[in-house]
Amino acid sequence: MNAALLYPFILVAGVLQALGNSMNAQLRGRLVNPWLAASVSFLPIVFVFATLFLVMPTPLPTLETLGKMPWYAPLGGVAGAVAVFGGLAFIDKVGAGPFNGLTLTANILASLAMDSFGLFGLQGGGFKLMPWLGGLLMAIGVFFIARTTADTGGDKDSGHGLNPKLLYPFIVIAGILQAVGVVWNSQLRGALVNPWLAATVSFLPVVFVFVLVFLVRPTPLPTRQDVSGVRWWMPLAGITGAVAVFGGLLFVDKVGAGAFNGLLITANLLTSVALDHFGWVGMKQVKAGPARLGGAALMVAGIVLISVF
Repeated sequence: MNAALLYPFILVAGVLQALGNSMNAQLRGRLVNPWLAASVSFLPIVFVFATLFLVMPTPLPTLETLGKMPWYAPLGGVAGAVAVFGGLAFIDKVGAGPFNGLTLTANILASLAMDSFGLFGLQGGGFKLMPWLGGLLMAIGVFFIARTTADTGGDKDSGHGLNPKLLYPFIVIAGILQAVGVVWNSQLRGALVNPWLAATVSFLPVVFVFVLVFLVRPTPLPTRQDVSGVRWWMPLAGITGAVAVFGGLLFVDKVGAGAFNGLLITANLLTSVALDHFGWVGMKQVKAGPARLGGAALMVAGIVLISVF
């Protein structure tokens, strides 16, 4: 199949990922404890994928495919979840704009590097100027969009006495691991053959970590009034976001990490701009001004260069 035919599916995954992020924000607000909210968000994902695997248990991996599986492949979900951990831990200290800008820029550049040098089993295409120019345009676009994003609250200059800029290297690493996690998930699918089994194995460790942290830090807990405010669609946030992970399982090795993550991020941010502009899914309304619209245009131009060249 022509890789370009997969682009619409990847764009839809990016749109759903943005919706999932906004839905998760509403869920966290209602459940108060971020670890409880994350557990509630991720548990339905494992249930859905495990159910689909039980319904469609074939094909199954062979000893040969399992023997060729890299040791790090089952950690793709954990690698991608580092950005979620980072958001939970750091976004109130550095602000939403810098956090999203750093993670997404690191994601884009790491994806291009993996495509260029053939890291983690990808087919190396060598250094190509136009895709890297596209990555630069996307990074600039992310900057213009992120700098006009309203912060999630709190004084980002306080950070409990810690200079927020000291956290930037950890946030950059989270963005790199987010891109790497997509590739590792693709390799996991190659080894386990069955995509439903691969998705289940990828998400199980993430759920285990979130539930474990919640058990260690069970407070604060939501009140009855908080729980009554949970809408039926809020716990489905993880499932909408999981479409992007499943897309990575299936498509990354066909379109390349740069094109996949670039399309995903572009659709994600453009949808986020629309959600903020119109105040959909309970988001605080933030009108899209010239900086945001200009950043969106740069991202579209960047992904064209990455995808075409």
